[in-house]
Amino acid sequence: MLGVHLEGPYINPAKLGAQPDYARPVSLDELRRLDALAPVRLLTLAPEVQGHLDAIEALCAAGYRVQVGHTSGSYDDGVQALRRGARGFTHLFNAMTPLHHRLPGMVGAALAHAQYAEIIPDLLHVHPGAIRVALRSIPCLYCVTDSTAATGMPDGEYKLGRQPVTKCPGGVRLADGTLAGSTLTMDRALRNLVDVVGLDLQDAARRVATHAADFRASRTGAGSPRRVGGHGLAGQRTASAGSFRRRRSDRCRRAC
Repeated sequence: MLGVHLEGPYINPAKLGAQPDYARPVSLDELRRLDALAPVRLLTLAPEVQGHLDAIEALCAAGYRVQVGHTSGSYDDGVQALRRGARGFTHLFNAMTPLHHRLPGMVGAALAHAQYAEIIPDLLHVHPGAIRVALRSIPCLYCVTDSTAATGMPDGEYKLGRQPVTKCPGGVRLADGTLAGSTLTMDRALRNLVDVVGLDLQDAARRVATHAADFRASRTGAGSPRRVGGHGLAGQRTASAGSFRRRRSDRCRRAC
């Protein structure tokens, strides 16, 4: 296992999404204890929480990669987080303050300044038009699935941590209707980018693989097999050890 993305609990309790209500300010001592159990490679925090902006530099110096998410913060909070060392945004558009022309919010900070951000391209969490906006603004926008135990399973009742969730044609949801992860797979994400959003296959492939690997300073294919699509983007064969890796785009290469 390369490591853990710790998406909570250092988030804003007003933007829990489907997470349990354990939100609290970041503690470097607690983080080190968690890191001893499983290597924490990526940390999401809400920069507007008291002490979090000051903590970003210390977290980065300690070797943790920080990104912004589950936040009620403002545009200025987002810009300050990036200046302090945050590198990206967790599932862009979801669980953060939206873009408005007088209050650009955290989404505005990402669109204006981010080099990297995650997005969930299941076409339910984010409209294809919003994905296109992000693609025009964020050079190394990359895909995450946000998948749950309900992925690949029949409609019905499942668990997300301790929380009961329901898989139905409208996605995976809490009892109050809140989206609770997804059933997206990465091959479906690739097809959505090509067939619905309109990316060419090479660009789409970078956004489901290369950009995320570059963001985490790991090499695509190093110990991580990949399926190579044939006609209709169905998986046909597997490549490993970077055999089919293509050079990243110039804009992303300059940023790394």
